[in-house]
Amino acid sequence: MSRILIIEDEENLAKFVDMELKHEGYDTDVELDGRAGLEAALNQDFDVILLDLMLPELNGIEVARRVRELKDTPIIIMTARDSVIDRVSGLDHGADDYIVKPFAIEELLARVRALLRRISIEDGNNKEHQTTVNYKDLTIEKENRVVRRGDEVINLTKREYELLLILMENINVVMSRKELLSKVWGYDSKVETNVVDVYIRYLRNKIDRPGEKSYIQTVRGTGYVIRS
Repeated sequence: MSRILIIEDEENLAKFVDMELKHEGYDTDVELDGRAGLEAALNQDFDVILLDLMLPELNGIEVARRVRELKDTPIIIMTARDSVIDRVSGLDHGADDYIVKPFAIEELLARVRALLRRISIEDGNNKEHQTTVNYKDLTIEKENRVVRRGDEVINLTKREYELLLILMENINVVMSRKELLSKVWGYDSKVETNVVDVYIRYLRNKIDRPGEKSYIQTVRGTGYVIRS
């Protein structure tokens, strides 16, 4: 069941879209302002985000930009603003598609299906040829971006995955926080280096097992390393 996050401040429209998506079999969450929507988008895993542009607390363009800094969740913008500048700005800040209000619900549902179908095809193509990176019982399948510890599949966000991949491809190499930040978030990222510590903690919570030593070791004052 695909999970869809609706970030829309028009409550009646949000309820209507929510109801229609549920009727189609999707699992949905609704947030009525940009800040709450951003928090949900970053802290939970969704298959698609439906995002209004004109939101209280934080506008949709800023929400899209911040989501795209940390995750690759597909975004469809829903808005009454139909100028070329608005459409280009939304797409440039990470949106995958754009639908203008008022819209027919059938068109929105078709766009959601098309986006999910495209992702499914891309995932299917990636499964044909797999390059693996291994450390003890931890395995990364690079093409389909699957991480396993033993037989258990570990669900990671895009940033968590990229961070783990870099560390596993550089066994015994101490990676500084700045180096990890530039490789995972990009050289022009405005994210502070302490975000690396936050994501290392997320990773440890997912890949480590209670009572066992963490696979990712901290090198005080420098950064992190996975040692053989």
